[in-house]
Amino acid sequence: MKRIGQLFGILLVLFVFLGAVAAWWVLRPLTLASPTVDISIAPKTTVHGIAQVVADSGVDVEPVLLYGFLRVSGQSRKLRAGSYEISQGESVLDLLRKLSRGEESLKAVGLIDGWTFKQFRAALAKAPNLNHDSQGLSDAELMARLGKPGVAPEGRFFPDTYTYGKGASELRVMQRALNAMDKQLAAAWAQRDTSIILKTPDEALILASIVEKETGKESDRGMVSSVFHNRLRINMPLQTDPTVIYGMGDAFDGNLRRVDLQSDHPWNTYTRKGLPPTPIAMPGRNALRATLHPDTSKALYFVARGDGSSAFSETLDAHNAAVNRYQRGGVSQTSNGAQAK
Repeated sequence: MKRIGQLFGILLVLFVFLGAVAAWWVLRPLTLASPTVDISIAPKTTVHGIAQVVADSGVDVEPVLLYGFLRVSGQSRKLRAGSYEISQGESVLDLLRKLSRGEESLKAVGLIDGWTFKQFRAALAKAPNLNHDSQGLSDAELMARLGKPGVAPEGRFFPDTYTYGKGASELRVMQRALNAMDKQLAAAWAQRDTSIILKTPDEALILASIVEKETGKESDRGMVSSVFHNRLRINMPLQTDPTVIYGMGDAFDGNLRRVDLQSDHPWNTYTRKGLPPTPIAMPGRNALRATLHPDTSKALYFVARGDGSSAFSETLDAHNAAVNRYQRGGVSQTSNGAQAK
């Protein structure tokens, strides 16, 4: 019995020792090949494969030991595919938590209010770790892939910050932005002021893009919207420079000339009445709201004061006086109808 007791004591000590070693191994900071290590786990990777990927990615860990730990942890069935980032100071236990909770290392790309679709595509092309599967597609081909065949892409993507994991589809990011704009536009339209002249959500999107580009100060949005609503109501040309600039495309060199305002094209709101055929930019939430809830006014003109805000006028005489005051007789690129008529 004495020998059995001694043997039991030895086994207990050994068990405690092994437990302590295991705890130390699980909790000690991992040794990494660099300050941070990216680990990409493909879908359907086995537990053994995950352990090997971790080691191959630059984490100094024995794959067999890691495999054993993942198995006995009780979390092996919860391990998720994805892109993960391990930093110095993190342990095997931290790694397990990330893999089992799906705490991926995410990147982000921003779509800024007032950007054009061309700018959005350029930002996506530069975004790191994306699968650039939209590259090489024309705008028409891209919209068809996104389920909107025949629809012009301008204005159809909601400005926001979109996160994604390593290797995510560029088309998927676009789809999310497209769906977000559909949702935002539908919600804004459902809550619109029903007395406005706009007849469809598409018309609202077009005008919202103009309000977005014409507003220098947030508090002016409602009045800017009011000016355009008032002009549409009396069939007066919108005469807004950003639409002309948009229609000029790459021909615009930063200087809008009188001849440009007189050169007819579908987006020239000096030569054509009503709304242009498409939006001219991506309007944000505030522009959508201002467009569908314009301030109540009789204003038909506005001109930039030079401090980001605008001066609004009901008559041409009052407007020309404001132009003389704030623009000193120059042809303004930020004034609606600012040229003396």
